[in-house]
Amino acid sequence: MEEQKVLRLAFFGQKRAGSKEGGVEVVVGELSTRMARLGHQVTCFDRSGHHVSGKEFDVKNILECDGVKVKSVPTINRKGFAAASSSFFAALASAFGKFNVVHIHAEGPAAMCWLPKLFGKRVIVTVHGLDHQRGDKWGSFARKYILFGEKMAVKYADEIIVLSKGVQDYFQRVYGRKAVFISNGVNTPKIVPANLITKEYGLRGEDYALFLARLVPEKGLQYLLQAFKQINTDKKLVIAGGSSDTEAFAQKMKDLAAGDSRIIFTGFVQGQMLNELYSNAYVYCLPSDLEGMPLSLLEAMSYGNCCLVSDIAECTEVVDDKAVVFKKGNITNLKEKLQQLFNHPEEVIYYKSMAADFICQKYNWDDVVKKTLSLYKK
Repeated sequence: MEEQKVLRLAFFGQKRAGSKEGGVEVVVGELSTRMARLGHQVTCFDRSGHHVSGKEFDVKNILECDGVKVKSVPTINRKGFAAASSSFFAALASAFGKFNVVHIHAEGPAAMCWLPKLFGKRVIVTVHGLDHQRGDKWGSFARKYILFGEKMAVKYADEIIVLSKGVQDYFQRVYGRKAVFISNGVNTPKIVPANLITKEYGLRGEDYALFLARLVPEKGLQYLLQAFKQINTDKKLVIAGGSSDTEAFAQKMKDLAAGDSRIIFTGFVQGQMLNELYSNAYVYCLPSDLEGMPLSLLEAMSYGNCCLVSDIAECTEVVDDKAVVFKKGNITNLKEKLQQLFNHPEEVIYYKSMAADFICQKYNWDDVVKKTLSLYKK
């Protein structure tokens, strides 16, 4: 690569880049490592502190093996303060650092986008979802701060990237601001047999429906639990995921599931356990009320899963006609669709047969990197 084409890039807004703590962390990990392999100089400013699901899930950041510099910034690890404090120090470091481009992820951290812009950096903001609409998770002050971040992105960012056409329309309608639609990508996984999940939970494959996401209200787990408890099946329902500043909600969901021995809560999963759960599910269900672009849905389809999703645009744009769709928030409709799939394995086989090839061809990380780099170089 010619010297003048090498970019010095800073990323912030993520908790710990490359971890599975959330979609933002996955995206930053994929972008940063691929850009480093292309010869660009990449630095990720991560939050200090422990994994969102507990320090037992802390792992050594492997991005440095791919040529990415990872630096932890001071962080006030209290609900409502972690993102704001870490973003301030990351913005400060990127403003004074020798970077061509500063790429900020999520609306809250975008509140600091004026700072690197003030120092002449090219600033890109990726809006992973309209976070201020996640009212059940955030308090009034946090929602106002996140909305402030959105407005700062509109005012100061050189480019705004969005992950769905609906959010793209939102920025045009509300602010008259053009946003660039660049989807997430997905890797082609290796399918693995049941092993750990058999030892730990007695699951042998094709004998459970899977919900794999953070335990937060907007993911719609409350609908799935109410629907599943009314279904006649001997299959299990596996709830895999940790809370994200939503411990009270997570406990409420466990209380709702109480008395049904078919429902299994695994907590946060990663590595081999995660691969096995995706590889051996009968059905994957994502009943969300609100999404940015659900990476877990892309991953589930890449493993060749039959997926059942709510009819929000962010899900239907992903699955096209290659998955089963129910009416958002409609427990009766969700129950009917899930019961239909449990009763008719031939339908499940039909959707499984299309999922992986479709999703892996449609969503490619190398294409995402190419489009993103073109925005950096504009």
